[in-house]
Amino acid sequence: MEKVKDFLYEKESYQIRGACFSIWKKFGSAFKESVYHKALAIEFRDRQILVNDKKTINIIYKGEKVGIYRPDFVVADSIIMELKAKPFLTKEDEKQFWYYLRGSNYKLGFLVNFGSRELEIRRRIYEKARQKDTQRCSASISA
Repeated sequence: MEKVKDFLYEKESYQIRGACFSIWKKFGSAFKESVYHKALAIEFRDRQILVNDKKTINIIYKGEKVGIYRPDFVVADSIIMELKAKPFLTKEDEKQFWYYLRGSNYKLGFLVNFGSRELEIRRRIYEKARQKDTQRCSASISA
């Protein structure tokens, strides 16, 4: 397997996926989101993965706090995770998660759906988009 160059939070990303697949193998798509949340907390603990499931993240607009977001997990103080347990992820789920990531200072997020016929793990990076947004805002300010 070829290694991806500049893979953002590579070790943590593989740990997250491994933990999710362990739970998926045990439970499939049979339970509510809260069951997967509790099981994932146990799996993270047993794998000695540092997580916070009570962290509140400020949503910032033009440098000012305009709201808060509480993700299901923050892994290694670097990655936000949002869990779902529904038959399929909608465009609205994706869009909402993207805006959560965009409104925070985090570069990487995982949207995980345990409720579909197959485990869905969406890994989203906002770092490059954030840089473009910053450049765009700087260009607008100077104009």
